[in-house]
Amino acid sequence: MDFIQQIAERIRGLRDALDLSREEMAQQCGVPVATLDSYESGMADVPVSFLHKLSSVYGVEMTALMFGDEPKMQSYYITRSGHGTGVERTGAYSYQDLAAGFCHRTFVPLMVTVEPHDAEGPLTLNTHEGQEFNFIVEGTLEITIAGRTHTLNRGDSIMFDARKPHGLKAVGGRVKLLAIIS
Repeated sequence: MDFIQQIAERIRGLRDALDLSREEMAQQCGVPVATLDSYESGMADVPVSFLHKLSSVYGVEMTALMFGDEPKMQSYYITRSGHGTGVERTGAYSYQDLAAGFCHRTFVPLMVTVEPHDAEGPLTLNTHEGQEFNFIVEGTLEITIAGRTHTLNRGDSIMFDARKPHGLKAVGGRVKLLAIIS
């Protein structure tokens, strides 16, 4: 079963375990019922922002929703170089959760790889609760936040209100960034 289908199954399972209708979960998470249906069916990739929202609203670990494993560590959790819990969510983005085994996190540290994208058209924008910090490890990134586009190079960073619509685009080659989402 591919990654999107696994997440879809966990979302359906959570809704069933909480005895919620699609309408109730959609309303509580601030998405249209049709969007929730597309996530639960596996017909659409589930944005990290939606998983973050589910995690916050229902008190479940985002790691459990993404990977199916409940984190167990409470004192510390070590992730060795290149060994974060990884997932390729779309052709354009892949993530490594750098603290997947640490429970009750107040923020999520991710190593994100953004691949160059040739297609023209509007940038896919996301929103989620909390704040986000991005530190560019390699490459050049265009980040659009609330309609304004900024170019960030290796060593640059940005922190922003993640409720503002935001999206990423690699410029000239692959980009690696450390994203911290609260």
